[in-house]
Amino acid sequence: MSKFQGGQTKGRQNNLKNRAYANPLPLAIERNIKPHSWSSHALGLLGLTVARISNPNCEGILDLATRSVWITNKRDTLILWQRGFFGKGNLSRSEPSWLTRRIAQLRGPDKASASELVTAKRREERKVFKATRAAYLAQATAEAEAAFAADSSADIVIPTIGSASQAVRAAAAREIQPTPKVPRDDDSVPQSITGEVVVSEEEMIIPEDMEHLQLTLQEAYFLCWGLGCLRILDPSSGQYIPPQSLLSICLPAYSTPLPDLPHEPARTDNPFLINYVVYHHYRSLGWVVRGGIKFCVDYMLYKRGPVFSHAEFALVVIPVYEDPTDRGTSPFQLQNAEPFSWSWLTPFSNPMAEDFDTRIRDYSAHEDRAPRFFGKSPMF
Repeated sequence: MSKFQGGQTKGRQNNLKNRAYANPLPLAIERNIKPHSWSSHALGLLGLTVARISNPNCEGILDLATRSVWITNKRDTLILWQRGFFGKGNLSRSEPSWLTRRIAQLRGPDKASASELVTAKRREERKVFKATRAAYLAQATAEAEAAFAADSSADIVIPTIGSASQAVRAAAAREIQPTPKVPRDDDSVPQSITGEVVVSEEEMIIPEDMEHLQLTLQEAYFLCWGLGCLRILDPSSGQYIPPQSLLSICLPAYSTPLPDLPHEPARTDNPFLINYVVYHHYRSLGWVVRGGIKFCVDYMLYKRGPVFSHAEFALVVIPVYEDPTDRGTSPFQLQNAEPFSWSWLTPFSNPMAEDFDTRIRDYSAHEDRAPRFFGKSPMF
């Protein structure tokens, strides 16, 4: 493929992504007339608009055991992922793609197209490359040492990682040869290079999708209370939870799990509140907020989403007590509440040294008093 053709393919892919992920939130703005028509300008002068907000009214099921909300409807899953990148697939690293990967496995290794399969293949190639480079570097170093031992006055070229990488890539490029297709003389079942039977398109039965989208309680509360686009079903009662009652359900999820003990009064250092305030703050600024456990942080901040680019910032939430005595009465064992040390800061920075330019330490200050109700959302 030429450079021009590669640029065209990449441009088409970017256009498809821009159309698929055009809406930053599940609430979409719909217009009945063209935005630059004379009627829209006339209404704009009067402070009016013909645009209306389309609410998808997604539905989820509360699961307190995992502190999450499950989205089992495929329509709602697609909307919440493509409009803001909310949640993750319970059988995937991020985007719900278990069914795509399963179909790719049935079709054979040459048909794999899911992001997890592509990533796994790239990691395996990188692993082989590093092993080959290490072997080449060891051999070149041994030859240089032998040449120096034979003649110490000779010019010895000391191998480096850069030169070894170039040599390995050049050798791999020379070894790549187009393999001609050999016609099959028999009617046997086609097999992959691993010996597995490859199922044809006609014989393949589409498997049942076993995956669902899983929202954290912070994401679910933002969608339900903040945007009003998610209804959450309580499986114990079979009724939908009113948005104004959702806070009283999320707070005890992080309190004592023993039913016989009385619940503590609401506190501002409840882990749900601490994480939700940070999540809501950055979402309101237009960031796509994702979990950051992979990089030993609380959240990752994306400009548009993980489909378009890597995260811009890695975020660690740090609770701060305005009154130090409040910490002694707190029933919660909050992470990162201790003063920082170099032994803590080093592992926090090392996993992200090559991937991010900036790490953010987000200080969440609070007092030991019962939080007031957030107020009624304007969406209700």
